[in-house]
Amino acid sequence: MIDTNMKASVRIGSGPKQKLSNNDHHHQRSDFLKTHGEAIAAGLSGLLILLAWLSEGNLETFSVILYLTAYVIGGFAKAREGIVSLVSEKKLDVNLLMLLAAAGAAAIGYWAEGALLIFIFALSGALEEYSEGRSRRDLSALLSLKPETARILVNGEEREISIDELSVGDSVLVKPGEQIPADGTVIRGASEVNQATITGESVPVEKNKGMEVFTGTMNGTGSLLIRVDRRAEESTFAKILRLVREAEEQTPPSQGQIDRLEGIYVKAVLVVTGLLLLLPPVLLGWSWGDTVYRAMVFMVVASPCAVVASIMPAVLSAMSNGARKGLLFKGGAYVQTLSEVKVVAFDKTGTLTRGELAVTDLIPLEGIDEGRLLQEAATLESLSEHPLARAIVVEAGRRGITFRQPERFESQTGRGVEAEWDGQLRRLGKPAWLLPEGMWSDQLKRLEAEGKTVVCLADEAGPMGLIALKDTIRPEAKAAVEQLKKLGVTPVMLTGDRQQTAEAIARQAGIEQVRAELLPEEKVKALRELEKACGPTVMVGDGVNDAPALAVATVGIAMGAAGSDVALETARVVLMNDDLNKVAEAIALGKRTWKIVQQNLIFAFGVIALLIITNFIQGIPLPLGVVGHEGSTLLVILNGLRLLR
Repeated sequence: MIDTNMKASVRIGSGPKQKLSNNDHHHQRSDFLKTHGEAIAAGLSGLLILLAWLSEGNLETFSVILYLTAYVIGGFAKAREGIVSLVSEKKLDVNLLMLLAAAGAAAIGYWAEGALLIFIFALSGALEEYSEGRSRRDLSALLSLKPETARILVNGEEREISIDELSVGDSVLVKPGEQIPADGTVIRGASEVNQATITGESVPVEKNKGMEVFTGTMNGTGSLLIRVDRRAEESTFAKILRLVREAEEQTPPSQGQIDRLEGIYVKAVLVVTGLLLLLPPVLLGWSWGDTVYRAMVFMVVASPCAVVASIMPAVLSAMSNGARKGLLFKGGAYVQTLSEVKVVAFDKTGTLTRGELAVTDLIPLEGIDEGRLLQEAATLESLSEHPLARAIVVEAGRRGITFRQPERFESQTGRGVEAEWDGQLRRLGKPAWLLPEGMWSDQLKRLEAEGKTVVCLADEAGPMGLIALKDTIRPEAKAAVEQLKKLGVTPVMLTGDRQQTAEAIARQAGIEQVRAELLPEEKVKALRELEKACGPTVMVGDGVNDAPALAVATVGIAMGAAGSDVALETARVVLMNDDLNKVAEAIALGKRTWKIVQQNLIFAFGVIALLIITNFIQGIPLPLGVVGHEGSTLLVILNGLRLLR
């Protein structure tokens, strides 16, 4: 456990929750009505319609009052939307069209049919609002998990402060069961942390000294002392919230096209309805009642409600599904675009690989064992911050090998490093600097062919051995590439690394096409060539140097946990837990979403065409038109909601 009697500068994790005030209860009621208001209104409208229908025979006036009340309650939300759209955007939409149809039905005495139209229309609107609300809740569930306060210990006394007051370098104490209030590094203690809100991992992750933790994650049974690495507004949590807000503002291209056509279509329906009211009595000798009835039926069945509802509920459900699995779309447009992808280009370092060197081979000279070789190398490198040095020191620690710091340390630019202890000089660096010509040439060629970086350790007497290091491939990389191939997508590697190293990693991952030694602008050129030759592209990367390629690709996908700020801002999809399998899942989800959208559109247009033709040929009852039209709307919404699974 961590000693709580520490200096006054220590900040302490999120404090206890306070009792809700009257204002909080007011906000809760407001949120409840905002979330469920349309559903409640639809339910009340349906109940009033049932009561009105039961009282039709004996209480005619009372039943009309009930129907009228059902009109008002059920149609209020849609009427407001339609009026706001007409006034602010000068746009006629489907809401006004349906309300006009209901009013027309009432005008010719068909109160029940008009009320039924309002009820089913309100019900479909409530269902669509549910799908949108579900998506918003899944995407922005982090908002409710954001820690608001921390407890600071001043002269042995605790007081609460806002997490916005935390500064980089502060030490934060997080007790068991508390939320972690800042991105930081564990400097003392051990615990397991539930990171599902950030990375999508379902199993808590063990955390101990030197490991990174994130804002909003939940501490387990141990206490952690954490050094704050980023201010609240720069945390991973804050980045995700920005991405969520962007996602909520985006719509897929197909929805934009439908929205643009909606106004034209509604005007056309109103024009045709007007002609149906004027021409049949003159040309066909229809009665006024029959003319108005058929015109109202036409207005109902020709309304594009089902067409309009065919896309967004499905896309929002897909985004919600992805968000729960650590796959964050910045907008619905990218769900649709992913369905058309033909090529996925991967960066190497930090994307296909872990981005951290690890010791793979120890080749000591005769008379020296692996333990001594690693101990000597770790002692020499203990004062260096070079990635090679960190990898050697970590490997020694992993094997339980103890080492000390040298008495003198010096870096030799372009060669390596040298240090001195116990009166002996040791060097570690490029084999060409320390090895006699021809020595270990076969081993060197073999290791370099495997894409490994090789260094030589030597003392004053000569070489002591070789150490090979490699940026190891992510364990899921090969399976992720295979999944892409099964989807008919071509995987490609684009990297700035050496050709030999890139090809070695590509072989392990199962990637045939490799373009290596590329500058950032050359990656952009390569992506454009691939798009021209094959079709829409995806770029998967994590670093600043990947940002131009992420921007120019049809869809850029960034590694969320390991990715740089620039990569996260530039990409359009983020893998929150850096799992490469999610790339194939994103494409598969896009394909499934677009398939459901196509099903919805074909079904919606088919029902509209069938109802219009039937109405012109022999006429159909208004109740049947209402059920057929609004029923098709409910069905396409329900079909879209299947993507929540």
